[in-house]
Amino acid sequence: MLKLTRPEGSEPRDFDLSRRALPALFFAGYAAAAVSARAEPIHTDTEGLVAETVMIPVGDRDIPAYIARPDGRGKRPAVLVVSEVFGIHEYIRDICRRLARQGYVAIAPDLFARHGDPAPLVDFTLIRAIVAAATDAEVMNDIQATSGWLSRQGFVNKKKMAITGYCWGGAQVWLACERLRDFRCGVAWYGRLSRPAAGQFLAEPEREWPLELAGFLKAPVLGLYGGKDQGIPVADVEAMRAKLKEFGKTGCDLIVYPDAQHGFHADYRASYDARAAQDGWRRMIDFFHENGVKP
Repeated sequence: MLKLTRPEGSEPRDFDLSRRALPALFFAGYAAAAVSARAEPIHTDTEGLVAETVMIPVGDRDIPAYIARPDGRGKRPAVLVVSEVFGIHEYIRDICRRLARQGYVAIAPDLFARHGDPAPLVDFTLIRAIVAAATDAEVMNDIQATSGWLSRQGFVNKKKMAITGYCWGGAQVWLACERLRDFRCGVAWYGRLSRPAAGQFLAEPEREWPLELAGFLKAPVLGLYGGKDQGIPVADVEAMRAKLKEFGKTGCDLIVYPDAQHGFHADYRASYDARAAQDGWRRMIDFFHENGVKP
């Protein structure tokens, strides 16, 4: 069994090496380092949807992005989906399709495109090298370029845009809502809040973290966290709650599922918690609606 219990990926001791012997076709398309033999991933088909890969100009190059939207005429609200450390694998694509089924244009840009594709890898040393190569400036530039691309599409209501993300992507949701004015709201699924200890993954001094920028928050964020997350202590969630109150940031909410682990929404992992995942999804859609991002 594989355990992913940390916000930016597991440590080597978390792995049962026998899992790596599974056939390559097992859960084809899902992150190779994270798929669990016990998982039953949700699959959302494309009937009635337009689902494709598009290229987003981001300044120095074009990056691929997976997009799913309802077929037919009309301008619809949009949700930018930020991936975990594994990039744009099948789970992230399916999240886009699930959102499209609920009336949204959902797009997941490949924010690691300059540095490699972590999805097929099983070696976390290699995965972390790809993720670490993506600087704060690159990531925010690409998120803003993607929201700009959305605003120019005839099928998008540019006044109704939100952002959501998972794990590494959850932290980027907080940071995007602190740095940019592109989104009416954000939903962060178990995104790290505080700076890692010196010497740990992504602890470089030039990186910023959500707790450090809470005073700059420009849009309300819903944070969804697991009470048994070994990488994001509940104390960090409470610290963010206190920061938001200190700076008068209204409209935010922080939910902790006491029995859930990190990655509780990831239906391809052993950490999946159906009850918490379903409740979190309902809260996400309600939060979008409450903040004017409603089909």
